[in-house]
Amino acid sequence: MLLVAALAGCAGSDTARPAPPAWVGTAYAPAAGASAPSVDALTALGRALFFDPSLSASGRTACATCHDPRYAYGPPNALSVQPGGRDGRTEGPRAAPSLRYLQTLPPFSEHHFESDGDDSVDAGPTGGHTWDGRAASAHEQARLPLLSSAEMANASAAEVVAKLEHGGHAAAFKAAFGAAVFDDPETAFRAALMALEVFQQSPRDFYPYSSKYDAVLRGQAVLDAQEARGLRLFDDPAKGNCASCHPSAPSPDGAFPLFTDFGLIALGVPRNRVLAVNADPRYADLGLCGPLRTDFSARADYCGLFRTPTLRNVAVRGSYFHNGVFHTLRDVLRFYVLRDIEPERFYARDAAGAVRKFDDLPPRHHANVDTDPPFDRRPGDTPALDDAEIDDIVAFLRTLTDADLAAPR
Repeated sequence: MLLVAALAGCAGSDTARPAPPAWVGTAYAPAAGASAPSVDALTALGRALFFDPSLSASGRTACATCHDPRYAYGPPNALSVQPGGRDGRTEGPRAAPSLRYLQTLPPFSEHHFESDGDDSVDAGPTGGHTWDGRAASAHEQARLPLLSSAEMANASAAEVVAKLEHGGHAAAFKAAFGAAVFDDPETAFRAALMALEVFQQSPRDFYPYSSKYDAVLRGQAVLDAQEARGLRLFDDPAKGNCASCHPSAPSPDGAFPLFTDFGLIALGVPRNRVLAVNADPRYADLGLCGPLRTDFSARADYCGLFRTPTLRNVAVRGSYFHNGVFHTLRDVLRFYVLRDIEPERFYARDAAGAVRKFDDLPPRHHANVDTDPPFDRRPGDTPALDDAEIDDIVAFLRTLTDADLAAPR
């Protein structure tokens, strides 16, 4: 899968596996007779590209602008979505995710079978990069922001290549890919995408496994009393039930948990009315069935599904869910336990004053929304978690912050 097997160490391990030829699994291959660039050269080049704002149309937006290494390669602020575009101020429709701990993210599949002891269970839509899983690899994903009108806003691959050919990376490109690399703009563009992909497989940068929880799993630390309570509540199917989508235990082969099953799920999160796209009451972000992804536009049963993110480093984020509607972990957890008990806390009302539950999803798709615990309550029921228990889970989630990052919020 991509370069994962080569460049990723075993999850939780400090030792990387030997690397095969660097083009394996990518859309780029060296010309006949040409030598392949080394992993180290590609990592260095990809790092330089990732932090270079000159590759954007505005000259002010780099990949790292929205994916800051101090914040787990996620946003450095609490904005719901990040500005970009040719003017540097255009707002996209979705929150920027963290790019850490995606090394084993599988390509999207409608039918995913996990090797966890029962291979017969179909987990349903799973995997793929971006919130709707439409990019099969980091290579494909890197193309999207470079060409998105709301992000780096280049008009074409050729525009990106022209910046590379006449900018400060030209010599490094020729050293890595050969003097003729710019003769074919599409080949040069694929080479750039590969460099970005290989950089994003760097263990030190993207999956260091350096959190307190990793130290606990290694036997080098222990959770304090509150953190331990939080983990129990996180795992308990009758309480938080968080581990059902965010597994917290090492896998059967000993790999450290990524705190996501990479599945796509509809949670019915509230409409974020501060987003520019939502000024149009007819607009709805339906995730897997559109509008950014188009191959499942006819699958009504997929509408409202978004990929489950990792909870590693979740405490350094300033916004949550695909639309950035919540800004604290406590608010996220309150939504989970009160969504069906007190929907008036989260959803808008119609002209008659009735609460419009799941107000960011057309009513015909409401049956897609998850009802597993803690989403199994009705008005008047007792929440699965009280405020003290929510605080305990937040304390546990803070133990998932890597040692090199900004302090948890």
